[in-house]
Amino acid sequence: MTRPSPLLPPGNVGLPILGETLDFFRDPNFAQKRHQQYGPLFKTRLLGKETIFVKGADAIRFVLMHENQYFQVGWPPSVKALLGPLSLALQQGGLHAQRRKLMVQAFQPRALESYIPTIEAISDRYGQRWIDQGEITWYPELRNYTFDIACKLFVGIDRASETPLGEWFETWCGGLFSLPLRLPWTRFGKAWNSRTLLLHELERLIRDRQQSGTIGDDALGILLRETDEDGQHLSVEELKDQILLFLFAGHETLTSAVTSFCLLMAQYPEVQAKARAEQQAFRDQPLSLDSLKSMTYLDQVMREVMRLIPPVGGVFRDVIQSCEYEGYQIPSGWSVLAGINTTHADPDAFPDPDRFDPDRFSPDRAEDKAKPFSHVPFGGGLRECLGKEFARLELRIFGAKLLQRYTWELLPDQDLDLVVVPSPRPRDGLKVSFKALR
Repeated sequence: MTRPSPLLPPGNVGLPILGETLDFFRDPNFAQKRHQQYGPLFKTRLLGKETIFVKGADAIRFVLMHENQYFQVGWPPSVKALLGPLSLALQQGGLHAQRRKLMVQAFQPRALESYIPTIEAISDRYGQRWIDQGEITWYPELRNYTFDIACKLFVGIDRASETPLGEWFETWCGGLFSLPLRLPWTRFGKAWNSRTLLLHELERLIRDRQQSGTIGDDALGILLRETDEDGQHLSVEELKDQILLFLFAGHETLTSAVTSFCLLMAQYPEVQAKARAEQQAFRDQPLSLDSLKSMTYLDQVMREVMRLIPPVGGVFRDVIQSCEYEGYQIPSGWSVLAGINTTHADPDAFPDPDRFDPDRFSPDRAEDKAKPFSHVPFGGGLRECLGKEFARLELRIFGAKLLQRYTWELLPDQDLDLVVVPSPRPRDGLKVSFKALR
């Protein structure tokens, strides 16, 4: 007797084409509400495509560890178009593995160590700027801060946020998760025009390097020098898409993470006090990879920040072969969204999951080690974030500098609820008073 075909997960696909897209963008608790209603798997329709949401460490493991068998990387059409066809984020199979091996050279320990003085210098410049201002809306300032670091380290541009590049990049980011209508007045249309301007500027930078013979030691220089397994250099067209991805990854999600750190430190003064106490031992030491790794409580704080408010809420995958999970059918041609934020809120892995508690990552508790794939702020498997160690480096330097030298308090009468697309940030931009530490 043949076994009956498994059923689709429960859920509501919503309106034709549009589905539940508007609710997904508007409601930061979209997935949580439906998981409460339907369970760990539910179906919906986003951006014109039938999509199954899954959550939990086992589900994350199932999706990430079956890359190229049941799933392949999948992004909404707007993201695919704006990242570009040659971007590592969209490459598949052997080509993805080959390019990843080449591009990871920009994030090896020797490269990371060389980035520290630049991150320090830009951090100091912004710290003084914030002291001078006294009261700031911090989120847009932090966007400029991370963009300046990314542009300096990746393509050698100083104070990029003060150039047209900064404005173009903001417009481009604003259209990544939008309906892909390429009309001049739509968010996507404006983002597409900004992508054209950004690529033109990146091509100019690349060709200037090639013609001058001075390749440089930044990420662009590393990519210009490296060759693939066939001894071929990356083409100018591919370099443009890959550098654009570097700038996005080194800016958008990092801004979210540092903003969440600033917010949570202000909301939990007892954690801030403990983190400051650890930093007293490092105040007069030069920063290095070794000294930063010695800041064990700061590392716990950053891990908990990214558990509670993960910069990336989930990973999209396209289903390339029908499969079954937890008794439900996952059909070929659909999308899967594996929820990082919902997985990080699993009380079976993280007791009292809504509480900000860095000690859950202490060696004696190590809650993230009990169940693999329960803590995945950088994803996992074959497509784990390429710049994971760069992000951790910048987060640690930023946190150490703030805790050693400055103090800040939330200003009253502001909305701290999170907007989550494309990455989490407080609705009113995080307004604070900022002072030098006495």
